[in-house]
Amino acid sequence: MITLKNVTLRRSAKVLLDSASVTLNPGEKVGLVGRNGAGKSSLFALLNGTLHEDGGDYYIPAQWRMGQVAQEMPETDQSATDFVVEGDTALLAAQTEVIAAEATEDYDRMAHAYMELHDAGAHDAPARAQALILGLGFKTTELSNPVNSFSGGWRMRLQLARALMCPSDLLLLDEPTNHLDLDALVWLEAWLKRYEGTLVVISHDREFLDAVTNVTLHIDAGKLVRYGGNYSKFEDMRAEQMELQQAAFGKQQDKIAHLQKFIDRFKAKASKARQAQSRVKALERMEKIAPMLADADFSFEFKEPANLPNPMLSMSGASFGYPPPEDAPAGTPPTVIVQHVNRSVLAGQRIGILGANGQGKSTLVKTVARALAPIQGELTEGKGLNIGYFAQQELDVLRPLDTPLEHMIRLVKETAARGQNHGQGTREQDLRSFLGMFNFGGDMVKQAVGSMSGGEKARLVLCMIVWQRPNLLLLDEPTNHLDLATREALSMALNEFEGTVMLVSHDRALLRAVCDEFWLVTRGGVEPFDGDLDDYQRYLLDEAKRQRESLKESLKEPVVATIKIAESEAPTGATGTFNSKNAPAQRKLDAQRRQQQADKARPIKRELDGCERRMAELTQEKARIEAQLATPLAPAAIAETGKRLKAVGDELHALEERWLELTEEIEHTAGA
Repeated sequence: MITLKNVTLRRSAKVLLDSASVTLNPGEKVGLVGRNGAGKSSLFALLNGTLHEDGGDYYIPAQWRMGQVAQEMPETDQSATDFVVEGDTALLAAQTEVIAAEATEDYDRMAHAYMELHDAGAHDAPARAQALILGLGFKTTELSNPVNSFSGGWRMRLQLARALMCPSDLLLLDEPTNHLDLDALVWLEAWLKRYEGTLVVISHDREFLDAVTNVTLHIDAGKLVRYGGNYSKFEDMRAEQMELQQAAFGKQQDKIAHLQKFIDRFKAKASKARQAQSRVKALERMEKIAPMLADADFSFEFKEPANLPNPMLSMSGASFGYPPPEDAPAGTPPTVIVQHVNRSVLAGQRIGILGANGQGKSTLVKTVARALAPIQGELTEGKGLNIGYFAQQELDVLRPLDTPLEHMIRLVKETAARGQNHGQGTREQDLRSFLGMFNFGGDMVKQAVGSMSGGEKARLVLCMIVWQRPNLLLLDEPTNHLDLATREALSMALNEFEGTVMLVSHDRALLRAVCDEFWLVTRGGVEPFDGDLDDYQRYLLDEAKRQRESLKESLKEPVVATIKIAESEAPTGATGTFNSKNAPAQRKLDAQRRQQQADKARPIKRELDGCERRMAELTQEKARIEAQLATPLAPAAIAETGKRLKAVGDELHALEERWLELTEEIEHTAGA
């Protein structure tokens, strides 16, 4: 088990843990929660050994193997499969030992090394790696692609697969869902539920935490508080605890006020001086109950849109995709992802866009947002349509050297040029006040965006969208960098928004709270999905099962291939094609050939079996002799025993050589 006892942990002058104590038992699935900056990542650094405690005692079993996602972006030409296979540290160590053993020609060491290689699962390592890669959303055609050919988000998925590949007793996952879409997230949940080791995970996805954790560890005011149960259970217990503590604080304040009133009234009277003094001492001895201070709430709202066209937009015979690259030869056709779309978006709709990875969800949203032009068909916008677009890459669009205030000033100029300022305040003080609503106060309005956290950048993007007073919100994975409080604020703001929402997200809590209908992007088209998110999760699991079965079928030798082999081996007619009339005769010839091979191999196999039996006997005798030599013996006995050990070793070596020769003969006979 993992134990922390009165642990103090500092980062520079800031105390993150102050005499914190907790115990985590083997096999527990722990969700680590707390506000941003509370010390969650620092606690991870303590667990993985990159940070050491400043006080107290910390213990983790020395024999525990640890798995975690590397944070650096991988740069390698290795194939995706090979890269993930290397995450299996036990397999890597076994392979290294085999190479070292072969170099020494120590056959005992080689035998042990090959046994360890087998135990490490060398025979099925590529298959295990590919199952992880496919589960995280890659296509079968990408299994051999170089790691460098993938974008940053996909490389981080490979890092996650590599961490899952590593045999571990303790698995540390810091925001593992950030680069996943919903189908990969559902698969990861199922995998983690089967994981037998101890899991500690940091996540801002409440449904993910509810699905995979059974313990919640809360970092609060430098202390670690353990709650039995998942995140929802933690919230309930935390709220009850806050209520009880606040009630106890109120009662104590009433008692203190009563004692103080007596002291103030009678401290000057000689007859009551002793009683007044005793109450002063009672106040001094009293252990003060602190008021229950909840984490600062964050909330915002979307202003009422200036107008609501209906329909917002309509798509007629539309196909969406990407134009050919600039360096492509003339006449290269565009890449079509989604086609034959005939749908309308109405005022007030709340649409969740579902679909497996690569089916075209983001392509659809980008086209509606005018970031891509339709390949064909018509996309007609309603008069006065004002789009607020949060793209997955929106954080990269922010200018790292500019401040939040400079971003807002530039936004004012751009919207004014388009004639889309709808009564918002445009003075610098107005913009400062507006930024303050999104927790950009004081010096933060003049802090370079490049030095901000992902969550702060995401809040700035939301701030800029809200200021524009859109009537259609297009949100493509808006929660990737948001903490739980900001996600909750976004959910409440979207529910009160009077315009239309189109949302792509892997955050099921947000989808459930906001969307009342779903579109499914699949097989190159867009269709309504008649069901809720639970139905969609079942659909995803069924699709994954279908794909696995399809992959298994593709690996089997198909009947057509068997026929082609028969054609190549069978006698041919004048035209060189397979003559079905000759099939029985050919089968008889094949049977005769197999019988001849078996007759040749039979005596070799008998000798091989005899070798294996004698090698087993000699190995046991060698072990007995070595054990005998480890005990006190007379010099003569030592010499005699040493001679016998050498004789056994020589015979064993000769038999191993013969065993290799016989094995090669059998293989040659089978191939003849």
